[in-house]
Amino acid sequence: MQTKYYKLDPVKPDLSILAEAAELLRQGELVAFPTETVYGLGANGLDGQAVTGIFRAKGRPADNPLILHIADVEKLPEIAAVVPASAEALTERFWPGPLSVIVERRSHIPDIVTGGLTTVAVRLPASLIARELIRLAGVPIAAPSANTSGRPSPTTAEDVLADLGGKIAAVIDAGPCAIGVESSVVDCTGVVPALLRPGGVTYEMLLEVLGEIEVDPALAGSLAIPKSPGMKYTHYAPMAPMFLIEGELPAATGELIKREILAAQAGGQRVGAVVSVELAGSLPPATITAVYGSRADTKTIAAGLYTALRSFDDNPVDIIYAEGIEEQGLGLAVMNRLRKAAGYRIIRN
Repeated sequence: MQTKYYKLDPVKPDLSILAEAAELLRQGELVAFPTETVYGLGANGLDGQAVTGIFRAKGRPADNPLILHIADVEKLPEIAAVVPASAEALTERFWPGPLSVIVERRSHIPDIVTGGLTTVAVRLPASLIARELIRLAGVPIAAPSANTSGRPSPTTAEDVLADLGGKIAAVIDAGPCAIGVESSVVDCTGVVPALLRPGGVTYEMLLEVLGEIEVDPALAGSLAIPKSPGMKYTHYAPMAPMFLIEGELPAATGELIKREILAAQAGGQRVGAVVSVELAGSLPPATITAVYGSRADTKTIAAGLYTALRSFDDNPVDIIYAEGIEEQGLGLAVMNRLRKAAGYRIIRN
């Protein structure tokens, strides 16, 4: 399959191009498109056969639910059988934006979208291109990240093509995504809302609106059964095995990373490191270094994380060590992604 490539201005997109991409979606094709978080792989969310194509293209497990994307908040009741007060409060505050709410679904939502569950996740993205594409398609768009399942999510169209070129009908390129990690996912079906995936809307921001919110213990690698089936799968992983170095003090974490790198190099291994700009300059010689951002600005780390992980595709290594950061604000989402990328191989100082 020849993947069509559309280049668009993120501020003033050519609507005729978006209309062409929307027609592909209506025809049951797959279209990758930018959001403020990561690039999504979209299909008509009301067409079960089209949605099946997402799972086939990505190699995604069939019990891993998808998020339905809508163009305006008035569409939520068309998908949700019930809109709880917690969902109303969150969507009023954070939509459009990087937040997905889980609600009870209406019966016309295909089972393939929800992994057979009675609930469905819904998001209204902030990206102008994403919203216009959905509006022109005239249907909710089911869309996970536009990458091979288990790999780091794509934050550029080039990332999408590296994984899915030739497997999907089209990709819309509007430059790099601003946030760089996926949306926060909050289950609003319980008495107390539960954070299932930290993302662009932080725990602190959610708590301010809700007053009370649970955090699924599976986020920290607990043996507890996760509330969402998709939480049990490996995500975001680079090709080489990765170890995450965690600790309370950045200096101690940095020293431990250096020792681990030196030990691996002494054993003849080619070593990669995913670290902050503050640590990068002091790593041992011959370390293949990918800088994800600055500890002083967690937003830069979130935006640069997947690019850093993907950099080892073109510069292969035998082993990777990653620097953990403080779990405040976007740091909670970053550490969630790093732990999953490492397969919970964690070394603590």
